[in-house]
Amino acid sequence: MAKKLYVGNLGYETTEATLSELFGAIGEVLSVNLITDRMSGRSRGFAFVEMAEQTAALEAINQLNGREVDGRSIKVNEARPKRDDRGGGGGRDRW
Repeated sequence: MAKKLYVGNLGYETTEATLSELFGAIGEVLSVNLITDRMSGRSRGFAFVEMAEQTAALEAINQLNGREVDGRSIKVNEARPKRDDRGGGGGRDRW
């Protein structure tokens, strides 16, 4: 079963290809999604990597969390489900 991972603290020069190669050395990578700023197109410093197997995803967390990539110590965790809070009010329900 596929497992999605959050990868944070990425350098601006880190690419999807870099992440695909890094995680691919541990197991099959289904997708890499490097999050970029809409206006500048520049990396926002985090990505999501989807691994084909849960065991490979757990091994990637163990091997890669804290590893230095492009001069930065990356963070690798299980991705949390996307929240559906489109209110955008910042907690202003009391008005």
